[in-house]
Amino acid sequence: MRNHRRLAVAVLALLGVAPMAQAWGPLGHSVVAELAQRHLSPAAETEVEHLLSLEHKTRLAEVASWPDEIRNDPAQDALWKQTRSLHYVDFGNDKCNYEPPRDCPDGQCVVAAIDHYAEILADKKQSDETRLQALKFVVHFIGDEHQPLHAGSRDDKGGNQYQVQMDGKGTNLHHVWDSGLLLTHSHDWQAYADELDKRGQVKLPAPIAPLDNPYAQWAEESCLATAQPGFYPNSHKIDDAYVKAELPLAEERLRIAGRRLANVLNMALGK
Repeated sequence: MRNHRRLAVAVLALLGVAPMAQAWGPLGHSVVAELAQRHLSPAAETEVEHLLSLEHKTRLAEVASWPDEIRNDPAQDALWKQTRSLHYVDFGNDKCNYEPPRDCPDGQCVVAAIDHYAEILADKKQSDETRLQALKFVVHFIGDEHQPLHAGSRDDKGGNQYQVQMDGKGTNLHHVWDSGLLLTHSHDWQAYADELDKRGQVKLPAPIAPLDNPYAQWAEESCLATAQPGFYPNSHKIDDAYVKAELPLAEERLRIAGRRLANVLNMALGK
């Protein structure tokens, strides 16, 4: 993996820190994107509007799920195969400490992907079309990284192999965290974003040593969340008690992702 460059270090400074396979369904990704767009700087907002206008769109939420959607588009098959491993990171142990050679060989993980596409987005020498694609990936991958099961340490393909029952139907824990939990509360991404935004500025978690890579730290937070007691229900049942206990965490991760996405976009597009 490449050394982390100036943009990553700048993100750490912006957050007040010294240098140091589908996630959320469409609802969650749209909420993260909308929360971020509401907190862009004027310069970044202008750039976002310009890039989105290439596809006659106005909201980041409209493109937030595109990196997942291309899997079903034959015309994008090559791009899907090239990027499908970039939606997650598998930690090599339950301590959730990120080691690039082990966890992200050849830069094939979400941590390196955010770094890569954020740099392309910030590079005004790139074509608008290239930067728009980078914008879509940045929006999506920051959302992905904050879905805890996209950065787990268990050998269960991010919860996809952990079978559970929800509403009397069989599913898996990954799907529950992608969509099931959030859909117990709302089906409307705009209304959900409104509600979360009214809660005020979310408090960001304390930084994790060695403080040299913000994108790795965000993944480590997600990994640690999956290790908390009760995250994997021993009963393999998603009942009202599980929803009550875990939905606040899911919503907190959405809010944190939205704030961090806004910060990354402000840094990349604000000049």
